[in-house]
Amino acid sequence: MKTFDTLPKTVKKTVRYIRQDASYDQLLVLKRYLMEAIDKKEQEIYKRNN
Repeated sequence: MKTFDTLPKTVKKTVRYIRQDASYDQLLVLKRYLMEAIDKKEQEIYKRNN
C-alpha cells in the first residue's frame, strides 16, 4: 500500500479539506461519493482477478 506522501496531490488536498474545512453535511456527501467510488473499484479489481 502506498504511503500518504506518494498519493496524488488531489487526494492529499481532499484529506486536508476534510480535516480543516468540511462541514458535517459536506462530510456526509463526501463520504457517500468516496465509498461509492471505492466499492466500484474494488468490484472491478475483484472481477479482473477472478
